[in-house]
Amino acid sequence: MSSHTDAAILESWSRNATPWTSAVRSGEIESRTLVTNAAIVEAVRARAPRTGVDLGCGEGWLVRALPEVEMVGVDAIDGLIRQARAVGGGDFRVLSYERIAAGELALSVDVAVANFSLIGHEPVDGLFAAAPTYLRAGGTLIVQTVHPLMACGDAPYVDGWRAGSWAGFSTDFQDAPPWYFRTISSWIALFERHGLRVVEMREPLHPHTGKPVSLILAGVMPDSPDRPG
Repeated sequence: MSSHTDAAILESWSRNATPWTSAVRSGEIESRTLVTNAAIVEAVRARAPRTGVDLGCGEGWLVRALPEVEMVGVDAIDGLIRQARAVGGGDFRVLSYERIAAGELALSVDVAVANFSLIGHEPVDGLFAAAPTYLRAGGTLIVQTVHPLMACGDAPYVDGWRAGSWAGFSTDFQDAPPWYFRTISSWIALFERHGLRVVEMREPLHPHTGKPVSLILAGVMPDSPDRPG
């Protein structure tokens, strides 16, 4: 079930690459323009990295927002990487999480960022397991995701697949991808299970409602030579 559902995520994003690029670049997504874009940039800059990788970079906005960092952007969706390369501002590569899990990224960067790009199940586990292949010792993996308490809705507060929705987006979007819901404790456990020590948690608030819009977690790769690999 999981592998089939994870595949449906890629199929949906392939179909929606163009409207997504338009929505991001025109500022159509209020939560991003008001809160989450600045929040992830601030979280990355707080680590003062020289090098980094954007895991699931989409059309490349975050890479361009960090010109002081030598960034590589990777995404499984060819259409999104084409959009990113058309504007430039970084090194953009087509690469799936499965290929990264197999060691194909082969970097050693100060910070890896996954900004609302970890919506699947098994490929996300593989991405975390492969952290030693792209993060240097002492490097940081930073994840921004929907805030579990706000995104849970009326469903039980337990991990599991949820139906996707393009509510609030233009009619150009179609076939919303499913997504895998994780509780806050499950997110923390995901880091710790793969040897990443959670050193920071942020909950950016909406300026009008005062409620958390997202959850940001930062996990550090151990300096010790016996780190998982």
